[in-house]
Order: sequence, then C-alpha cells, then structure tokens
Amino acid sequence: MIFDYYTMPLDNWIKLAVDWIVGNYRFIFQAIKWPIEKTLNGIEGFLQWLPPEVIIIAVAIIAWRVAGRNVGIFALLALSFMGLIGIWEESMTTLSMVLSSLIFCSVVGTPIGIYASQSDRFYTFIRPILDAMQSTPAFVYLVPVVMLFSIGSVAGVIATIIFSIPPIIRLTNLGIRQVHPELVEAAVAFGATKKQVLLRVQVPLAMPTILAGINQNIMLSLAMVVIASLIGAGGLGVLVFEGVNSLRVGLAGIGGLGIVLTAMVLDRITQSLGQPKRKK
Repeated sequence: MIFDYYTMPLDNWIKLAVDWIVGNYRFIFQAIKWPIEKTLNGIEGFLQWLPPEVIIIAVAIIAWRVAGRNVGIFALLALSFMGLIGIWEESMTTLSMVLSSLIFCSVVGTPIGIYASQSDRFYTFIRPILDAMQSTPAFVYLVPVVMLFSIGSVAGVIATIIFSIPPIIRLTNLGIRQVHPELVEAAVAFGATKKQVLLRVQVPLAMPTILAGINQNIMLSLAMVVIASLIGAGGLGVLVFEGVNSLRVGLAGIGGLGIVLTAMVLDRITQSLGQPKRKK
C-alpha cells in the first residue's frame, strides 16, 4: 500500500507546535488561569465554609420558589442524602467546579452567540469550530490542557469550559434568530435603535432558548468534571475514578449517585427558569 511508504507526521508537528507555544507564550495561559483559579477557590471556599444545613435549606427554598414544591422537597431530600452517605465535601467541590464553568461560559459564550446572531459571516466562521469542539472526544482535551495549564482542579475547570461552551453559543444564536421578524419591524417602526431592538426585544424573547443552553452547559459540565479527575481535579469524579481503578464498586457507586442527584437538582431548577411563571 502507498500509505506504508508515504505518511504525514502530523503528530510530530502538533507536538512541536504545542512545545513552541508553551515555551514562548506560557505567560498568556497563566493570565487566563488566574481569574478562573480565583473564582473557583472563592466559590469552593464559600461552599465548604457554610454549614451543610444552610446550603440544603437555601437550595430547597430556591428550588421551591423557582420550580415548585415537589422540586423543593426533592432538592431537600437529595442534598440531605448526599450528606448522609459521606460525600458532602466532594459534592461541594464538584458544584464549585460546575458553577465556575457556568460563570465563564455565560460571560464568554453569550456575547459570542449574540454577535453570531447579528453577523452571518461570523457565524459561518465559528460554526466549524463549534462542530469540532462538540465532536472531539472529551479525553482529547486533557492533553493540551495539562501541557498549557498544568494539572489540578483549575485545569479541570478549563477543560470543562472548552467542552461545554458550544451549546450556550449555539442556542443563544438560535434563540435570537428565531424571534419573529414582525416584532423586530414593529420595534424599529416605533423608533427603536438596533441596540434597543437587541436588548429589549430579541434577547428577552430568546431568553427561554438561552436558558436551555445554560441547562445543557450544566449537564455537559457534570459529565466533564468526572473525566477531569484524571488530571487532578477533585470532587465526585475522584470517587468514581478511584472506585474503577481499585474495583471498589461501592465507592464508584456513591460517587456516581452524587453526580446524578446533583445533575437532577440543577436540571430541574434551570429548566423551570425558562418556563413561564405559574399563576399564584
């Protein structure tokens, strides 16, 4: 076969490129790492400092006010159960990683999605990038992240951000583009500027779709933080990873159960945010 004699050493080229970037521009990645590290440490320190009873009651009240009584009761029971089986600290670490990822994905992804909805050329440019980010296996992100940002929970959050940001961009763009043109024309007819149309008409009407993107971001983040335990990220993923390595089914089971319960609570709350408010 011809490929036995002629091959492209792409792996060597990638290695040389990464080594060159690390050697010459490492300070840029350290600057990117700093705000993420401060945010993660602040959220985790706050969650670990608060008594578990306060967090449980606060989350239950938020779930009750946002999603209804049944979700509030479920949140109360789920968080209490996580404390009873001895995974409270790991759960708070995982929650802090998810919240940190959500903050940066929202701050970066939402403006990109808004700009993509206003520019067809820009959306055409970023669409293949988003396709590649969503189709690339999660494990592939770990190698460049470790080389550029070292190991630890911060590197895990960065990998999570890269893995989970495409849904926010896509759904923000989709939600704004789906706003009915007649509503936009009516706003323009009443003298609204382009900025006012965007901020007062298109974004509010697209908010349910944008919140659906945030919901998907949370679900993908919870999936990624488990994989991020391979590069030193803490949380419930460590329990799953150690349980699989040592064939301790119980340890892996409680870690997986904690992730499932966390995902269900966050999913119910964020889904309800995008729905019309119930009549009291």
